[in-house]
Amino acid sequence: MSLFDQLAGVAGPDVPTCSRKGCREHALWRLLWNNPRIHAPDRRKVWLACDAHVDWFRAYLSERGLWRETLPLAPNEPTQES
Repeated sequence: MSLFDQLAGVAGPDVPTCSRKGCREHALWRLLWNNPRIHAPDRRKVWLACDAHVDWFRAYLSERGLWRETLPLAPNEPTQES
């Protein structure tokens, strides 16, 4: 990561970033979802979101019946699906 990225607050390789295409902001939210047609009911996929995209992701997943829960992304929180 360059000095300019650091000064701009852009996430580095060790910082989780937003899952929205083209967004490089720090992720602050975990959106848990699953597709009931192909996933077991207890399985949760995870998309990460910054403050600017959390509502967009929630709406996108809700419209398709996939959204389950939105949780803050705490430090050292797993960012992978279960």
